[in-house]
Amino acid sequence: MDIILKQDVDNLGYADEVVKVRPGYGRNYLIPRGLAIMASVENRKILAETMKQRAHKAQKIRGDAEAVAKQLEAMTLKIGAKVGESGKIYGSVNALQLADVLAKHGVNVDRKKIHLDSEHIKALGTYTAMVNLHKDVKVKVTFEVIAE
Repeated sequence: MDIILKQDVDNLGYADEVVKVRPGYGRNYLIPRGLAIMASVENRKILAETMKQRAHKAQKIRGDAEAVAKQLEAMTLKIGAKVGESGKIYGSVNALQLADVLAKHGVNVDRKKIHLDSEHIKALGTYTAMVNLHKDVKVKVTFEVIAE
């Protein structure tokens, strides 16, 4: 029996995949729980159309991410930090501050997708970070920690 998975199922397959299962497993477990639908001719046509539309949307999202990546490569961001008399930063600069500065420049990035080259930045200077904009688009961002 062929079915189309609506969700990822462990040890079976991923969403929108056509898989072959035993009839009892499909009829009594997967379909009633909403994990799959029958792979009829109509459902296969619907799946093909949705996959085509998703591919088009994914290509557009990737193109937007690449445009933002080119924009970020060209700029050097400045992050202000409070500095003591000895020139040491109070606390440290982390991905959250970098995400805030990126948001001010119109680029909303989740802080979890920003990976700093060094764990804790505790001194003034110029640093780089890797920003993951899309699963295929990563960009190195240069930023400078300055005294406020």
